[in-house]
Amino acid sequence: MFFTYLRRELRRRRKAALVVASGLALGIALVIVVNSVSAGMKQAQGEVLESLYGLGTDMTVTKAQEEPEEGGTAARPRFKFDASDGGEQSNDMLMVQGFETLSTSTVATVARQDGVADAVGGLSLTSISVSGDFKPGEMKPAQPGTGKPGSGGSGEVRGGGADFGVNSFTVFGTDVTEPELGPLTTSTLTKGRTFKASESDAKVAVLDSAYAKKEDLSTGGHVEVKGKKFEVVGIATADKGQPAANVYIPLKQAQTLADAKDKITTVYVKAADSQAISAVKDAIQKNVPDTTVTTSADLAKTVSGSLDTAAGLASTVGKWLSYAVLAAAFLVAGLLTSSAVSRRVREFGTLKALGWKSGRVTRQVVGEALVNGLIGGALGIAAGLAGAYAVTAVSPTLTAELGGGLMGGGGPGGGLRVAGPRGGGPVQDTAERTLDIALSAPVSLATIALAAALAIGGGLIAGGFGGWRASRLRPADALRRVE
Repeated sequence: MFFTYLRRELRRRRKAALVVASGLALGIALVIVVNSVSAGMKQAQGEVLESLYGLGTDMTVTKAQEEPEEGGTAARPRFKFDASDGGEQSNDMLMVQGFETLSTSTVATVARQDGVADAVGGLSLTSISVSGDFKPGEMKPAQPGTGKPGSGGSGEVRGGGADFGVNSFTVFGTDVTEPELGPLTTSTLTKGRTFKASESDAKVAVLDSAYAKKEDLSTGGHVEVKGKKFEVVGIATADKGQPAANVYIPLKQAQTLADAKDKITTVYVKAADSQAISAVKDAIQKNVPDTTVTTSADLAKTVSGSLDTAAGLASTVGKWLSYAVLAAAFLVAGLLTSSAVSRRVREFGTLKALGWKSGRVTRQVVGEALVNGLIGGALGIAAGLAGAYAVTAVSPTLTAELGGGLMGGGGPGGGLRVAGPRGGGPVQDTAERTLDIALSAPVSLATIALAAALAIGGGLIAGGFGGWRASRLRPADALRRVE
């Protein structure tokens, strides 16, 4: 009887049922789209951070910046040439990025901290070559009595000058015995091979693909670093964004060429448990003096641009808007259901006169509202999925601007990082980087479950309004009213 009466009433009041279902569908669809876009934002931010940290890593650690002494100046490269000799001259320098280093013993210190699964050191360098020539000027004699050239007075120097070119690239000394950590984890090997564990002091190199193409280098060839030739054994392509370095060589070779024996700029660390990042951060800051630990959440704060703006809109304005529309839909559905009950007082009065209990009338009203809610939920899920698919199909491009400060502190490719004062990491001195990220709107099963719950909840709320109104009807009063 319940389902027969329910089916008949829904068919008889199709328009009213469709209005209630459509209102709920709008709110549910908006919730699905906003949740899916928010998930896409988080996914995009994760891709940006992954391009900085690498796979399977969690945070970065840098040595706390020290206030420069009053009147002091930061270390800068100096090139000296003797102009009196003329001719072609060159100066080749391999500098530590940040000009500060840590002892290799720092790696062991960090590795002993609670919650640290693995740690590895690296040395970040910049190679700068300046070459060119001086052309001495020619003395032109002055003319006698005129003071002009050729006059017999003082002459003047004409011509001459200098023409120098600068070539620079980044070099990273990597611990070849720990291939799972370090900058190379953010790149995929596309040609040749990576380092072997036995090549800890070999003259071999892996190049970034963009740099190799620019310099027309390939596997089997040679790249020169501070006058030493290294055999190119592999070429790697950065997975996202820019690479950590142009040239990767074994750590011992980098230390030797940079005159930085037993020195490193970076310690890459992997946490044992990604849920215990805060504890690992506290342990390193406490037991490794003068360090600043930067988690992925800290680094995410440096990501700006349209990605950050859109994420803010999706997480604040979008969610509040969807909640407001959903609340309005629930309220309208309840009011419409209550209004429908008020127009059916004669019908319900007759049913009560025939022996229907108030509870049975209430259940009938709630059942009708619940079916309306389920219909609205189905329509809302369909509309929400269509909206999410449209966002993914269009794939609007968002930009992520990465601040140089914290990015330099973390550097691409390896979990926690300990670097020397003023950073000293692979990209410490680089300007802000901009990445283009294609936005998608993935819809998870949890979002679908939420939509279904909202549909049922909306139906129950509307049924509660109508059921409360119907339960207050008295048969005698109801029969006196004309519909």
